[in-house]
Amino acid sequence: MGDAATHDPLGEVPVGSGVFETIYVCGARAGEVCGLYVEDLDLRLDDEHVRIHGKGGTVRTVLLDDRGYVAVLKLYLLKLYLQRTRYQNGPLFRASINGSGGPLSYDAAQHRWTRYCAAAGVDIDIHQLRHAHATELINAGVSIEAVRRRLGHASTETTQLYALLNDKVADDEIRAARRRARARG
Repeated sequence: MGDAATHDPLGEVPVGSGVFETIYVCGARAGEVCGLYVEDLDLRLDDEHVRIHGKGGTVRTVLLDDRGYVAVLKLYLLKLYLQRTRYQNGPLFRASINGSGGPLSYDAAQHRWTRYCAAAGVDIDIHQLRHAHATELINAGVSIEAVRRRLGHASTETTQLYALLNDKVADDEIRAARRRARARG
């Protein structure tokens, strides 16, 4: 990503891409990810979770079910917190280039995202990562209620805005409903 990427203190794990991958993998808002602390992570093998502090002071726990992401996250923590800065707690994504600052701000994350998109020649809003995650879950057959809980929405009506089923998933769902109806009657 050239100079569009801002790297962690060791220069090996891009902080920006870590933020963006966390937004996508968790279906979280950018501001929620910027506010994550190391203490919000529970990385016990086969039960990895993150505690996300959402709108209105709500807290939700999100399963980290992407093995590759968890491996990269563990590497990031090892490199940034244990080897370099000796931090074992505090902001997961730090603001300053040397990793000793406070939490990365939403504006800083948005600025990095804009630079990444410009370098890639695309115009995508950072919030689209969250939409893409929700759409992926719905297309995989996850219930709207489970997606609502994962995203931290208060109502399913809000989650419905993310429910962009692809044609194949919609067709499969309709066929299954018709088969059930024929079997009953």
